[in-house]
Amino acid sequence: MAEEGAAGSVHLLCLAASSGVPLFCRSSRGGAPSRQQLPFSVIGSLNGVHMFGQNLDVTLRSARTEDTAVVWRTFHDSVTLIVLCSEPGRAELRLERLLELVFGAMVLLVGLEELTRIRNVERLKKDLRATYGLIDSLLVDTELAGDLTQCVDCLVPAEGPLLQEALAGFAEEMGSAFASLVAGGRVVAGTEGWWRLGAPEAVLLPWLVGNLPFQAARDYPVYLPHGSPTVPHRLLTLMLLPGLELCVLCGPQPPLSQVESQVLERWWQPLLEPLRACLALVSRGIPAGFLLHPDILGLLLLHLEQRRGLFTVDLSGEEGPSPSTRRRLLRSFYVLVTATHFPPEEKAEEQGCPTGVPRACYVVSGTAAEGQQDPGAGLRLVAVQAGPRRLLLLVRPQSPTHALRGLATRTLQALTPLL
Repeated sequence: MAEEGAAGSVHLLCLAASSGVPLFCRSSRGGAPSRQQLPFSVIGSLNGVHMFGQNLDVTLRSARTEDTAVVWRTFHDSVTLIVLCSEPGRAELRLERLLELVFGAMVLLVGLEELTRIRNVERLKKDLRATYGLIDSLLVDTELAGDLTQCVDCLVPAEGPLLQEALAGFAEEMGSAFASLVAGGRVVAGTEGWWRLGAPEAVLLPWLVGNLPFQAARDYPVYLPHGSPTVPHRLLTLMLLPGLELCVLCGPQPPLSQVESQVLERWWQPLLEPLRACLALVSRGIPAGFLLHPDILGLLLLHLEQRRGLFTVDLSGEEGPSPSTRRRLLRSFYVLVTATHFPPEEKAEEQGCPTGVPRACYVVSGTAAEGQQDPGAGLRLVAVQAGPRRLLLLVRPQSPTHALRGLATRTLQALTPLL
């Protein structure tokens, strides 16, 4: 199985659908941001072939050359997004979800009306610069999985109920139903209202907070692509500890100064130790005392109904492939099983586990070519699904294949109380 994102480049183009005028171009290479730009002739050709198909009532969605995949998507007959990817293992599923999330990021920070009623192209280009940081973070290697799974990346703290109770009380006093604790782009705790946020804002808001520059407090205007795409809300953030932020969605009230004066002493000072413990979870995701089989190198656990996910590769020390290789293997395996074995998440919610859909599958990664080293050679990847939960595991080569399903089933049963 090819390693997703092991090399190659990604180019994202945004154009006005009616005129074909480029609005921006963002790129990454080797998993990092890049300033490499596509020639204007290539941009014109990619948009031209898409528009040619539209004139013939044909929707061109994707194409593939020997080394590059291309996906087109037009939103609201106003904005066309095109992504080109030369990274091995990048399936159309991944690129389609990337474009959906990129457009969601544009709505989140600019608003839907500005994107669907383009009055001044140059002004829109200037406004869209505010989205570059968030969009770039979607194109590069990441420790998160929400961009791919469409589920919110979470942490599972040992003192979860205590933090949840404090968060609910704080949100009620602030007059907001939407509050959360975010560490490293992952949600540690959220109010009931926060968990009811729709897609894509549920994924994008913690992702945005995790990518903003260091700041003790913020008052940030955001639109909700699903819930309020034309009327902005205020996203208030307060840094409780470096790397751990309190987030609140609200209207004109309360002022940020009022929140700052009330928040630390009354609600969070007594919980300083549980908050510090959350920071230690950023890489592992689950409490250190929660033991898993030593052969497990990484896991991706999804609750498809609640749209929450747990993604970690920090489970079995430093032996074996690097964390980035583990993440790439798990993400590639997720694409494989979602595209070929298990139904996409939205269909899984509607159908449960219908007859004919497998409940488990596995892959053994291939051996390296002669004279080359492949850090993923011989690793086992196994996926199981039970009810609304889906679990993917990355397992050491010495683990016997006949025991993979039992290992995955027992691990899912152990993790079920957490998510």
